[in-house]
Amino acid sequence: MKTPADGFDTIVIGAGAAGLAAADALLAEGQSVCVLDARDRVGGRILTVTDASVPAPMELGAEFIHGRSKAVFTRLERSRHVAVDVSQSRWVVRNGRLQSGDARFDRMKQRLSTLALPARDLPFADFLERHRRVLSKPVRSLAISLVEGFDAADASRVSTKEILKEWSGSSAADAPSFRPSLGYGALLESIVGAFDPRRANLRLATVVREIKWKRGRVIVSATHQGQPVRVEGKHAVVAVPLGVLQLPARSPGAIRFDPDVHEQRSAWSRLSVGPVIKVVAHFKRAFWAEIDDGRYDDAAFFHCPGAPFPTCWTTLPSRTRVLNLWAGGPKASRLTGQRAGSVLELVFASLTSLFGSRLDYASLLETAHWHDWQQDIHACGAYSYPLIDAARARDVLAQPVDRTLFFAGEATDIEEPASVGGAFSSGERAAGQILRGERRRRLRNRRTHPGTPRG
Repeated sequence: MKTPADGFDTIVIGAGAAGLAAADALLAEGQSVCVLDARDRVGGRILTVTDASVPAPMELGAEFIHGRSKAVFTRLERSRHVAVDVSQSRWVVRNGRLQSGDARFDRMKQRLSTLALPARDLPFADFLERHRRVLSKPVRSLAISLVEGFDAADASRVSTKEILKEWSGSSAADAPSFRPSLGYGALLESIVGAFDPRRANLRLATVVREIKWKRGRVIVSATHQGQPVRVEGKHAVVAVPLGVLQLPARSPGAIRFDPDVHEQRSAWSRLSVGPVIKVVAHFKRAFWAEIDDGRYDDAAFFHCPGAPFPTCWTTLPSRTRVLNLWAGGPKASRLTGQRAGSVLELVFASLTSLFGSRLDYASLLETAHWHDWQQDIHACGAYSYPLIDAARARDVLAQPVDRTLFFAGEATDIEEPASVGGAFSSGERAAGQILRGERRRRLRNRRTHPGTPRG
């Protein structure tokens, strides 16, 4: 569609889950919407890879639905997609051998639940050290591994209060987990496919440089293939990753706000972004299901805290020849920027730590896909985590700025942060704030000018 002469109702910056959810909700209420994204694809930190030789979607970004996320399941139902249950059986390397890890996770949570929350927030690593007399070394090590792996956080910086709150919630690491059967990428494509082309304008490979705004008016300056682009609207939903918002002002991918958004900038400084490197490896056979007389045939997750990629999982309930390998938090920071050959060597070393040196893993490998999210200039990390005393940071980011700027993305969601569910919810929340404001404005206008037509 052509750009309306008087601009769009809303400009959405970011075509990930949050931005697309916001655009979808606004379009459903008759708004004209322009969606801008720096990438040449939609999805943001959702990156689904398909391979004709692999009977399941391969996710290099978001993969799971943690807990019974209403936002995700509603989207799946609307798109006529389904979710599949993920097996939760865990095996952990201890004393050089794989052992069932389910009981260890239960014990860790039970021990942590007996401890009182600190009166003053402190880094999680300090909290564990403070309670070293009642928390054994294996329990402390497992807690550190979980916060670095599941939360992709630095235990020396992450908030104790927020982590313990999250681990007791409905989307904790041991909560029921699911996958979209067709992958998250297919779900987002179905959302875009339902956009009304008469009112939706999707512009990819468009890098936003500046957002100039005053109440009721936004001018976005961007570049597309080196050429300047200018888009005008009444509102803007800023749905870019937290890592991009946190870039120094003179960085190539930084977005400038004019005037600046000081309160929001202060809020996002109390959050951080976890680095993640994820590898999806397709093998000639599912060797992990064969070794030790099939002992791990129904295994879902393998953990080896000392390995370069300390967490590995299968695609159960789908039985494929694919393993996912994951490094998050400080481990990912140490590995970031590696060349492909080096990454594969680290993959093979991790598999050796898990399953021993009985197999030639390099000869068994067919294909491997990987993504280093810290090196991704349009993400600058995987997902957010709270620093100490960050309790209100997400609340601040969820509030409109002068009824004109609205922030969305998993970092701005209060109920399901650091998840696709949180991203969807935040986009819907931002759209709802815009639509409620528009309804109030129209009502005021009718009261001021009672002869104004309703349409």
